[in-house]
Amino acid sequence: MTWFRQRSPGHGRAMLKFALKLDGVASFALGLLTLLIRPEVGMPVGWQIGLGAFCVIYGAGVFFLGTRAVPDRRIVLPVIIGNVAWAAASILTAELEWFPLTGLGVALVLAQGLAVLGFAVLQSAGLRRAASVSGPGTRPRSPSPA
Repeated sequence: MTWFRQRSPGHGRAMLKFALKLDGVASFALGLLTLLIRPEVGMPVGWQIGLGAFCVIYGAGVFFLGTRAVPDRRIVLPVIIGNVAWAAASILTAELEWFPLTGLGVALVLAQGLAVLGFAVLQSAGLRRAASVSGPGTRPRSPSPA
């Protein structure tokens, strides 16, 4: 009798799909909120509109990726890297005062930056688990003969 529970091949993929969908819904909602309400956070309106529109489009795309039977690793990896970069940029924006953010603005930028970092961690763990239960994953190319 084993003391650990064997994971089914779909478990890691389910976690990855959940993380992608969660990222998609949150990004879409944040973008929509930013576009419709444009809360006074100290960021120029043009930046708010641009970031809001990006979040809506990105959120829809990432949610769609999470609905695929098997999310493509070649697309998931850039999503994870982009989320880490977004989180770093958010924290730097608040800390280095790139914009004259209000107190609410600093709190919102830091909160969404930490949430995005959480999405990256969940997506990375899901991708790793999906690869570990489904086999060796994508094999590297063999070197071409010279």
